[in-house]
Amino acid sequence: MTPTPVPVLQVQDLRLTLPGTARPVLDGVDLTVGAGETVALVGESGSGKSLTSRTALGLLPPGAIASGTVRVEGEDTLTMSAARLRALRTGDVAMVFQDPRAALNPLRRIGDFLTEGLRAAGTKQEAATARAVELLDAVGLDASALGKYPSQVSGGMLQRVMIAAALMGDPSLLLADEPTTALDVVSQAEVIALLTKLRERFGTGLLFVTHDLDLAAAISDRVYVMYAGRIAETAPAETLFAGPRHPYTAALLASTPRPTAQGGRLAAIAGQPPDLRTTIEGCAFAERCPLATGLCRERAPEPLPDPARPGHLAACHHTDRLVAEGTPADA
Repeated sequence: MTPTPVPVLQVQDLRLTLPGTARPVLDGVDLTVGAGETVALVGESGSGKSLTSRTALGLLPPGAIASGTVRVEGEDTLTMSAARLRALRTGDVAMVFQDPRAALNPLRRIGDFLTEGLRAAGTKQEAATARAVELLDAVGLDASALGKYPSQVSGGMLQRVMIAAALMGDPSLLLADEPTTALDVVSQAEVIALLTKLRERFGTGLLFVTHDLDLAAAISDRVYVMYAGRIAETAPAETLFAGPRHPYTAALLASTPRPTAQGGRLAAIAGQPPDLRTTIEGCAFAERCPLATGLCRERAPEPLPDPARPGHLAACHHTDRLVAEGTPADA
């Protein structure tokens, strides 16, 4: 019998509490990314997407108290020694941040930025430079970029440099934290196509953090929808976008502008996400949900599978009503 491959990232029952908050910032998060798989983590700002991804690198905020497990290729980053975490960040896991200009020193050349990690690990300058040239070519840039400063290239080119830098250590897991937010539409499309091509070429698992559902649909194999520190719904991408089973997912889809939509008011999700200074007794989305009942405010729903859809789970007391009544046009 062939053994089941170990996921490159496996998050189980992750809870993260910060000082001054009345409830966990992350509340029982479960998430997996397989080798060569692209998983999208979507939700509104403040839902906990970036915090979830950064736990894979052991990057916890000051004063944070974490429980559960965050395993990268079977090793728990929450219990790792500082030395092992440094090694993990050097080779096994890499992150592409939202704003490339904030991640690079404007006074240093791109070549120095790309090669410093390998050189610090003992690789000779010639070998490190050759690796940088190889990866620049993989992201559609030539060796001339090595001698340039960040201010001498465009935002789209700089994000390509960041992706090349993330691949320098040949990681098994790549974390992309809204890497297209600061880019124009054309550059966004180029970066998405590039990430897809590189995943196929290098077999790297990719966790793509975004608030843009269209981007998630374009790049991902599976999607996790996050709300107020909890996973509201997860499913294969095609299944989720064709038929959401959680009112929050349905509302996000309904509020996405479409070029083919008829004129009229754009759908919106009423209200605001819950404040971290307040506790939540039941479903975190209850105060904004058109299907909410007293049960929703009293007891948090558990994620339940859809028997007709493998891999599709939704944490909602009223999934049957949502399916029967259709996607809310204005939640």
